[in-house]
Amino acid sequence: MKGAFVGNAGLIRDVYAQQQRDELSTLLAMDTERVLTKEDVLASPELTADTEYLFSTWGMPIFSEEEIRRCFPKVKALFYAAGTVQSFARPFLNCGIRIFSAWTANAVPVAEYATAQILLANKGYFATSRLYSAKQYKLAKQTVEQFPGNYGCRVGLLGAGSIGSLVAEMLRSNVVEVLVFDPFLSDERAEALGVRKAGLEEIFSTCQTISNHLANNEQTVGILNGALFDKMKETATFINTGRGAQVVEDDLCDALQARPLATAVLDVTWPEPVEEDSRLYSMDNVVLTPHIAGSSGDEVHRMAAYMIAEYRAVAADAPTQYEVSMKMLETMA
Repeated sequence: MKGAFVGNAGLIRDVYAQQQRDELSTLLAMDTERVLTKEDVLASPELTADTEYLFSTWGMPIFSEEEIRRCFPKVKALFYAAGTVQSFARPFLNCGIRIFSAWTANAVPVAEYATAQILLANKGYFATSRLYSAKQYKLAKQTVEQFPGNYGCRVGLLGAGSIGSLVAEMLRSNVVEVLVFDPFLSDERAEALGVRKAGLEEIFSTCQTISNHLANNEQTVGILNGALFDKMKETATFINTGRGAQVVEDDLCDALQARPLATAVLDVTWPEPVEEDSRLYSMDNVVLTPHIAGSSGDEVHRMAAYMIAEYRAVAADAPTQYEVSMKMLETMA
């Protein structure tokens, strides 16, 4: 087979719609009804001895360099219809195999989710809905006045990668002031996005709403702690669609307990799911969603479409858009 699916069969069939599988079958004469597991490949390397292109999504197995050289001797590229490739990419890159990721496709729904929550938060949606649901209509109406709304509101974005940048672009039409913390953000890129670079302390102390999109690496674990959360405005909202391990959750809970009109919207936690005895479950001003910001439902087919388009570009020796380099892995989520 010139091409092959590798990974979790159920997830691959979810992400690659039947029409897309048919397209790959035509393009590569590959058996798109078969998905190879790591066990399949290691037990029978001849299955992929002539394979030139691999396609996968969430659930992509981790192979060592020795396994890659033995099982994928002719593979030129791996197309990953999902976001982060941190767990498996390096051995492939070290073996000279190109990696393509649909991180930008997966960034779209995350950015949509974050942008929607930011706009609601600036209006006082979370705090006032809690009060109204508790039959405190008059207090809910009065509380609205403590929130600025969106026009001219200051919003803080942590990270200006593919998701953070897209959020900044989506916010433009709402005339909000956007501050960004990202050590890798150049002045030129900041100007193009229409944002102002700022430090974490300024963002947490002056922004009405703060949305986390930091890269996932050792340096960012626990970076969002009490020293920052204690600086938040009394009515601030903190949104996390990045990684749960970047947040010291006990510190966040302490800050929220001291600020009943503040809110945390957490689509990710550490661990997932939240531990049974966590205070996050019992706090009225915490909104938990089960990691839904990324591609779901029919949105996942966008990721497959991006990767099929990348394959077509590679096959035609044309420019590609979503290739991942070793250098990029230093800052990618």
